[in-house]
Amino acid sequence: MSAPSGVPVPSAPPSYEETIGINVSYPHPYPVPEHGQKPEGKGMNPPPYMGQPAPVNNPVTVQTVYVQQPVVFYDRPVQMCCPSCNQMITTHLSYDSGALTWLSCGGLCLLGCIAGCCLIPFCIDALKDVDHTCPKCGALIGSYKRL
Repeated sequence: MSAPSGVPVPSAPPSYEETIGINVSYPHPYPVPEHGQKPEGKGMNPPPYMGQPAPVNNPVTVQTVYVQQPVVFYDRPVQMCCPSCNQMITTHLSYDSGALTWLSCGGLCLLGCIAGCCLIPFCIDALKDVDHTCPKCGALIGSYKRL
């Protein structure tokens, strides 16, 4: 392909210095030693360190931190240390009607169980939410929601 007449064809793209506008004709701000020449002159050797004295070795205080794994509550009792009374306990379970209980009741009503059979989910603990409490201090430790 040939260039249209009257338009010069560039031979190479501009250099990096030309692109960003650095004038390459400026001398370096510091002397650059040539190959095989030893660097000499002012500022080549740093002055001796005249700062703070070396730190004194102080005894190190070590603090041991025990990280307790998060307890996951399900529908079974959990053996753990109560965060309220700091005693080793096995949690006491109590069951409360939750979302799954009410959805089961509504589903049975839609199927035609309206003569009291739709209330059966309120008698089944496996459909209820579970609260874990401490048997010693009575504090609520955690809950397990079915939905």
